[in-house]
Amino acid sequence: MKMAAVLPALKGGDAPLDTRLIHTGQHYDSAMKDAFFRQLDIPEPDQDLGVGSGSHAVQTAEIMRRFEPVVDQEKPAAVLVVGDVNSTIACALVAVKKGVPIIHVEAGLRSGDRSMPEEINRILTDQLSDFLFTTERAALDNLLKEGIGAEKVHFVGNVMIDTLHRLLPLSPEPQEILATLAPSSPLIGQGGGYGLLTLHRPSNVDFPDVLHSLLQELSDISRQIPLLFPVHPRTRGQIDKAGLAPMLAASNILCLPPIGYLEMLGLMKRATLVLTDSGGIQEETTALGIPCITLRENTERPITLTHGTNTLVGIDRVKMRNCVAEVLASGGKSGRIPEGWDGQAAPRIARILQERLGHACQR
Repeated sequence: MKMAAVLPALKGGDAPLDTRLIHTGQHYDSAMKDAFFRQLDIPEPDQDLGVGSGSHAVQTAEIMRRFEPVVDQEKPAAVLVVGDVNSTIACALVAVKKGVPIIHVEAGLRSGDRSMPEEINRILTDQLSDFLFTTERAALDNLLKEGIGAEKVHFVGNVMIDTLHRLLPLSPEPQEILATLAPSSPLIGQGGGYGLLTLHRPSNVDFPDVLHSLLQELSDISRQIPLLFPVHPRTRGQIDKAGLAPMLAASNILCLPPIGYLEMLGLMKRATLVLTDSGGIQEETTALGIPCITLRENTERPITLTHGTNTLVGIDRVKMRNCVAEVLASGGKSGRIPEGWDGQAAPRIARILQERLGHACQR
C-alpha cells in the first residue's frame, strides 16, 4: 500500500527518477500478491526474489543473500525501503554495507516494546538511513533521542493515506463482497450494522490460551453486533490447531477467506467499529473516521490515539467489552484527520528525492 503511492510519484513530476521495483517475496501467498499488485495498480516487479516463509533469522538472511547481487548488478544511487518488516531491515543492511544511501519511508514510529520484531526492524533501519520520511511530527522526537540528526528527517505525512484516498472510490460495497464470499450469510440483504475483525499478531494468535480468551470475548461481542472476520492464513492455522473452530461456528462471527485491499476498504468504510491488532488499520480507520478498538497493549502509531479514532484495550476482556458498549451507545471517538494525511505525502517525498538525488538517477 505504501509503494503503490511512492513509486508513481518518483516516476512523475518534472524530474522523474529511474527506478527498479524489487519484490522480496516475504509475503509469499502468490494469489494474494497478484491480487494486491493488480488492485493497487503496481507494475510487475523488475525482479522477484521469491524468498518465501521462514523464521525471522532465516527470512532476513535469505533476503540479504538474494538482494546483494541485485545491488551489485544495478549499482543504485539509493535504496528505498518502507515500513518495518523483515524485508525493510534486510535490504537496508545490504545497502549500508555496500555504501549505498538508504531511504526509509515511515520512519521514527515507536511502540516502546522491543519484544516485537517490528520494533527492532524500525530502530535498526532508522539508524542506518540517510533519508527518514515521517508520518507524524512526534516521530522526530523519537529519532533525536536515538542520536539521529534532524537534518536527515523530513515530515511528509502518511503515504498509506495517499493510497486510501486514491482507491476508496473503487472499493465495493459490503453487500457485494458478502454476496461473493458468503452468499448464504444472514447478513446478506440486511441493513444493520456490523463490526470488522482482524487478528494476526503472534502475541495474540500463537498462544492457545490467549487466542481462546480473545475469541471467547469476541464471540460474546458478536451477540451485540455481528462481526465480519477475514481470517489470515496463519491465524486460521492456529484456530484449527487449538480446536477453536466450533466456538466460532456457534457465534455470530462470519469467517471470510483472506481478502484484497479494495475489499478490506469496502468492509471498513461501512463498519460500525473495527477490532484489530494491525498497525495499518489503526491509521486507515482514523482517516475514515471509523472507531477502532486495538487488541494490543501498545501502538507505534500514537497519533491514532491522540488525534484519531483508536483506543487500546490489549487483551483485557472487560476493557474490550466496555469499549464496544461505549461505541455502540455513543458512536465512539470522533477524532480528526492528522496533519499531512491529505493524500499528498508521496509527492512530497518525490520532490525531496528528485532534488537531492536527481543528478544521480534521473532517466
